[in-house]
Amino acid sequence: MTASDSRPLIRRADEIDYESVDAADGLQKGVLVGAEHGAPNLAIRRFVLDAGAEVPKHTNDIEHEQYVLEGGYVVGIDDEEHTVSAGDSLHIPAGTVHWYRNESDQQGSFICAVPTGDDSIELVE
Repeated sequence: MTASDSRPLIRRADEIDYESVDAADGLQKGVLVGAEHGAPNLAIRRFVLDAGAEVPKHTNDIEHEQYVLEGGYVVGIDDEEHTVSAGDSLHIPAGTVHWYRNESDQQGSFICAVPTGDDSIELVE
């Protein structure tokens, strides 16, 4: 589908399916809008981090722009850890080592915007 083929779209909250992410325990992903919905350039995803969830160190082939919706959790980027909370924004360049850890007893969630297309995740030891 090309940009000229795109049509407006509204997806309701109850239309979003969430699935567990294989690389991490306690992490779910829902694709809010993506290529499969006719968006040719960007995908918007929502991730939910359960209380106590940890996402291991990894890299992605594509950049990530994130906006924290709820809760507070730790985000590691390269060699630094940052505590983020609702209203905070992040940019994680392609190929950057990053990870997540929710040390609270509340779930955290964030929106992640990425370019459409293939994205491989590589775990880092």
